[in-house]
Amino acid sequence: MDVWRRLLLAVVCGVAVASIYAAQPVLEPMGRDLGVPAELTGWIVAVGQLGYLAGLVLLVPLGDVADRRRLIAAHLAITAMGMFLTASASAAWVAFAGLAAAGLFAVVVQTTVAYAASVSPPAERGRNIGVVTSGVVAGILGARVVTGTLAEAWGWRSVYAVLAVLSLGLAALVLVALPSEERLDPPAGYGQAVASLGGLFGQRVFLTRGLIAFFLFASFGTLWSGLSLPLANPPWQLSESRIGLFGIAGLAGALGAARAGRWADAGRAAPVTGLALALLILSWAAIGQLPWSLWLLIAGIVVLDFAVQAVHVSNQHQLTTAYPDRVSSVLGGYMVFYSLGSALGAAATTAVFTAYGWTGSSLLGAGCAACALAVRAADRRLLRVGPGERPARDGARG
Repeated sequence: MDVWRRLLLAVVCGVAVASIYAAQPVLEPMGRDLGVPAELTGWIVAVGQLGYLAGLVLLVPLGDVADRRRLIAAHLAITAMGMFLTASASAAWVAFAGLAAAGLFAVVVQTTVAYAASVSPPAERGRNIGVVTSGVVAGILGARVVTGTLAEAWGWRSVYAVLAVLSLGLAALVLVALPSEERLDPPAGYGQAVASLGGLFGQRVFLTRGLIAFFLFASFGTLWSGLSLPLANPPWQLSESRIGLFGIAGLAGALGAARAGRWADAGRAAPVTGLALALLILSWAAIGQLPWSLWLLIAGIVVLDFAVQAVHVSNQHQLTTAYPDRVSSVLGGYMVFYSLGSALGAAATTAVFTAYGWTGSSLLGAGCAACALAVRAADRRLLRVGPGERPARDGARG
């Protein structure tokens, strides 16, 4: 896969995932405009995550049945419709409907990663997944910078209008620039693909990666869905655009982990996962200093996003190596854990912050990170004690 196609796929992922997370830096004005109580504003992000969860189960298995290139274009177009609905909403329920629809079809991210994995030679699979997946984190964090600037200049609705236009443009570009896949085996039926997704949840390799992702992204969501609240309040009282600039720190950390795919190709996914999860816990010690130091907060954000991206890329590489014949289904199932964890973090952090302040949110994020590390440790112990379930490929260990 050439560099321009990798870049296009990364941009597709970035724009699609931004449709779910764009509300994070503008929760306060968006909630106020739509009449959502302060303690419930986290649901503005969580509802998109729940839509995403439904899409993972219902839509992602289509990637093992139909041409993924056409699916990418179609899902981008429908995501744009959800964004237009949110931008024009005059009531909270209308905005929630638009966000849920956009979240449902934002699973184009998983179809895109599966496409990249399926067209990549085995020796380059980790590298290509790493580059394309970097678009996901760039979309989550880069959207914060753009969202804050747009919202301050033209209001939060302009953010969703811009995302809708970008999604439509990318849908057309995908059809022109990307080739169709060449599949050696005939595709499975849709019912068989969905059924195989359910069967994955009983397998140790898949379940371990999924549980790590659940706690990993609960920790991630705790930070990014709750960060705007303490920064907008005393003592900092920052504007939306300044709050959005903290996304640059997260973006730097995430892009710093772009080599995680190369490390996975070299067989170092297991040590990278353990080290990154330990760093994730340590990052919360710095993030918890937000009421007193923005510099420590920035350092913590860089470390946190480096750790999250490194683990996420390693997980996906291991799963696509272990299950090469059903890449879409296995990534869709894995991202069910991602979506649930992100929704938990988004919904819990605003409630915890309202009750216990930023110290409570920081303990929540650190606790989720510690749970992810505990899952990995338990899995390693099972491998030492008995044979259990053997990974389908050596790269599935970790």
